[in-house]
Amino acid sequence: MRLHRVSRPCNRPHADRRHAPGALLTVLLSASLLLGACAGPLEVATIQVGRSINSDGSVAEHTTRFTPRDTVHVSVLTTAAGSGDITVRWMRTGSVLSEATKAVSYRGAAATEFRLQSTAGFPLGDYSVEIIVDGTSIGTRNFRVVPS
Repeated sequence: MRLHRVSRPCNRPHADRRHAPGALLTVLLSASLLLGACAGPLEVATIQVGRSINSDGSVAEHTTRFTPRDTVHVSVLTTAAGSGDITVRWMRTGSVLSEATKAVSYRGAAATEFRLQSTAGFPLGDYSVEIIVDGTSIGTRNFRVVPS
């Protein structure tokens, strides 16, 4: 394929140049809308706790009772486009067991999944997981580890 360059005389104004400021404004506004689609804050719809996860990151088997060898999953479902940091704080009797943060940016509704595992097995008792979005606590879910 051969490219051809078309030259225009410098003394003759081109009709497209008169519309360039408006076209540029349109392009800039469109770009800011596209980029801004993920720039808003995350809106949490619900917090799910369970034993397994679906392919989309949501909880498949909801429960609040686990055995010592189970993996505990929590999924944070957000409703729309947005970005931010989602932190989970796993606790047992007021002590922090683990904390994890994921920086996320979504163009629509989404699920962000976290898990807690123990190779030695969890001690029996009451636990909780706190969800924090951009430094603000969104909610807590309680769960219990019971004998197998």
